[in-house]
Amino acid sequence: MGFRVLYFAWVREAIGQDEEFVDPPREIATVGALIGWLSARGGGYAEAFRDPARIRVAVDQQFATHDAAIASAREIALFPPVTGG
Repeated sequence: MGFRVLYFAWVREAIGQDEEFVDPPREIATVGALIGWLSARGGGYAEAFRDPARIRVAVDQQFATHDAAIASAREIALFPPVTGG
């Protein structure tokens, strides 16, 4: 079930990389569960995801919510809220 995870802006800075391939356990079925699983890695992951509600997501380049399923995902992007200006 592995897939690529992309990190942007301060999420990328906290984690220290812009992407990685992950293969989470089968019980990690939603974006929210994935964020929790990543956060449990500690260090920069815990810092980046300490307030999961602030994290926005795209699954296969489509905006999604934290309850979106990840079973068939090929790519998940995690990023902070985007502001205009």
